[in-house]
Amino acid sequence: MGKLFSIGEVLIDFIPHQKGIALKDVESFTRVPGGAPANVAAAVAKLGGTASLITKVGQDAFGDFLLEQLEEIGVRTDKIIRTKEANTGLAFVSLREDGERDFSFYRNPSADLLLEDTEIDGDWFQRGDILHFGSVDLVESPMKGAHVKAIQAAKWQGGMISFDPNVRLPIWDDPQHCRKTILEFIPMAHLVKISDDELEFITGITSQEQAIASLFTGDVKAVVLTKGAKGADLFVQDEVYRSAGYSVAVEDTTGAGDAFTGGFLYQLLDLDTGQHNLEATLSEHHEQLLAFANASGALATTGKGAISALPVKTEVLGLMKKTTGS
Repeated sequence: MGKLFSIGEVLIDFIPHQKGIALKDVESFTRVPGGAPANVAAAVAKLGGTASLITKVGQDAFGDFLLEQLEEIGVRTDKIIRTKEANTGLAFVSLREDGERDFSFYRNPSADLLLEDTEIDGDWFQRGDILHFGSVDLVESPMKGAHVKAIQAAKWQGGMISFDPNVRLPIWDDPQHCRKTILEFIPMAHLVKISDDELEFITGITSQEQAIASLFTGDVKAVVLTKGAKGADLFVQDEVYRSAGYSVAVEDTTGAGDAFTGGFLYQLLDLDTGQHNLEATLSEHHEQLLAFANASGALATTGKGAISALPVKTEVLGLMKKTTGS
């Protein structure tokens, strides 16, 4: 079974104790580990896979906390570098009554953005591995160059590239800069996961069919369109495979998309999926892949925080079995 490598931010999410009020009115928070690439790595590790995070954290108490939390859940932290040049990133979150979120980021810069391309070792990657990344750490910084080097190195070794744009506009100086950067990196990926509320912004196309088609550029072989509680659609070549979501009691949607992605990538690793057989694997196993990922994402919404709410494999399979009645 190959390994997952996730590159990008790991930070502290401060989750409010009160729902349904503006961030400025929140009086108290709970500290939890977060950051989309870290969430995906944690999801894979908690499901039983091998996952490493490539990033930097500060020489501070928050960095200590994040390393402890990641190691406890099973994420390999040997590729996380400590620095005194910047602090560990923070994100304050406010929750609406429906569990959806607003973010306020504190990173100008944060330690993760200081990872240099010279600190990426191409020998980390092997054939059968997956490198996953998002867009939050693609702002102009040394970390952007580190992404490019890691992507090129993983491809050279025969690894597969997964990209979830995961748009967070508050961290960008201009929305169009965000969009342009995402469009720059999409062709580098083999698999693109995108949410239905990001599709038009990223592509600039109102027609969903045409917007999805525009994403098949460069090395892209497949696109997963997530639709929250409504499930997800998988697009491979000229085929589309649709799936329904799972009905659960939602507490907090933080990290649900990352749990979905982690569940999907864990299954691909378990099926020995690589560049050479991605399309064939998706076509043959689409029902299993989407059901497992949807269940992973749904279960992650039933607790608070991202990493702390991730399900284990038995819970995912239990929800799938309960829903199908088999």
